[in-house]
Amino acid sequence: MLYSIVESTVKLHQTLYISLGYINLPERVMISRRLPLAATVLACVFAQPALAQDRAFSFSLTGGASVKPDYFGSRDYSIGPTGAFGFTGLRFGAAQLGDPDGPTEFAPGTGLRGAFRYIPSRSGDDELLGLDRVSTSVELGLGLHHTTETWQVYSDLRYGAIGHRGIAGEIGANVIYRDPGGLVLHAGPRAEWGNGRFMRNYFGISPTEAAQISAQGNTGLAGLTPAGGYEPSGGIYSIGLEVGAYQPLSDNWGVTGSIRYDRLRGDAASSPIVQQGRRDQITAEIGLTRHFNLRF
Repeated sequence: MLYSIVESTVKLHQTLYISLGYINLPERVMISRRLPLAATVLACVFAQPALAQDRAFSFSLTGGASVKPDYFGSRDYSIGPTGAFGFTGLRFGAAQLGDPDGPTEFAPGTGLRGAFRYIPSRSGDDELLGLDRVSTSVELGLGLHHTTETWQVYSDLRYGAIGHRGIAGEIGANVIYRDPGGLVLHAGPRAEWGNGRFMRNYFGISPTEAAQISAQGNTGLAGLTPAGGYEPSGGIYSIGLEVGAYQPLSDNWGVTGSIRYDRLRGDAASSPIVQQGRRDQITAEIGLTRHFNLRF
């Protein structure tokens, strides 16, 4: 039995050898040309998982608490939620925006950054008796930054997607210190601006509201409000200074904190709402940051 199997195997090899011997030259050339093509196709197929790794989206989300004035120009402070969105980078094959694999905080380079702000509602009672209620607003947008190892300049543009439906923005600069252990410190000036719709929403008083203020006996605000109300124009409404820190806890988690001083100016400072309150505003925030690096 074993002898028969060996004999059959030998005959099969002989048959293959004889058959290949009869292949003429053109046929051999065709085979030699097709082999590299087949190899290329196989290489592309097996390379697909590797190419997928060239698509990445990196960003960060921060959630926490803040202590800040009850409204623009308020004398009173309250604790409330705060949040932030940070754009790190996007890569899709050869195209890249930012650096998905770079530093997660104050990444060196020039590119886009996320812009987000939450503004709580303002009630029309107590010292603002007679004013209409102002709804909560959520501003979303993008910014452009140029960052080095030791300094940064940036400009943000935000739209009131929920709430005031106006346009607001911020320009600023930072001096940056990077500790070898991961701690990142920053400090620099800030300037906030808003268009006419934004300014009227937070610093304006309509003629109807002016009449309501007097009718409801709010003598403090009534003495500062013109009979026809107050209509501010768009522009820079505050300038200030921020000092902040970021301490990483792991590759994906970190703690963010900042304290900021702003002074209302221009038409905002001239508003009766601010005159009965305070131009100087202080905000302190602390939050937990989670970094995401998505591969797809």
